Amino acid sequence: MTDSIIFDLDGTLWDATDGAAVIWTEVASKYPQVTDKITADKLKSLYGLVLEEIAVKLLPSASRETALAIMRESVIRQCPYLEEKGGILFNGLVETLTDLKKKYKLYIVSNCEEGYIQCFLKAHKLGEFFEDFEYPGRTGRLKAENIRMVMERNSLKNPVYVGDTNGDATAAKKAGIPFIYARYGFGEVAEYERSIDSIKELPALLI
Repeated sequence: MTDSIIFDLDGTLWDATDGAAVIWTEVASKYPQVTDKITADKLKSLYGLVLEEIAVKLLPSASRETALAIMRESVIRQCPYLEEKGGILFNGLVETLTDLKKKYKLYIVSNCEEGYIQCFLKAHKLGEFFEDFEYPGRTGRLKAENIRMVMERNSLKNPVYVGDTNGDATAAKKAGIPFIYARYGFGEVAEYERSIDSIKELPALLI
């Protein structure tokens, strides 16, 4: 029986791509040689990758060095912006977390930079719902390893991972835990056993 739920963040719990696109565009404008148009939709198509890969694919007109420089400044500026402005929570999220919290321990593992999960929790006052979280900006490790770290640190026996990309599905498989595909999110997953079309469907799926 499932005893805990580990969530991805972007495309699973919230959509912060509009704000992220604003920041990336402002930073990229400092580099005249960069001609790429940065949009929320482009970011959505890349989320699930590690930040370095996102930067290089998002900014093909830039050298790798320039793309990574833009990335570094963007992630520094992004967290304060999102902490103040927030993102878009998926419909029914707070009510669903309230319901799930009664029965399961809740966690977050996301491929993000230092401070990103924290700004999500602070902007929307959701810290009370989650026991722990992990991310490569702190550990330098890939998602599967970060999932295992959260499992070991919190003595989780039967967790599931909820995410919206192939990378999420692969990470869950490598970590040895079941995966639930959030089909309402940003990505497409080729192979999965269970799925939800809304976060509100999760409690019933786990019964």
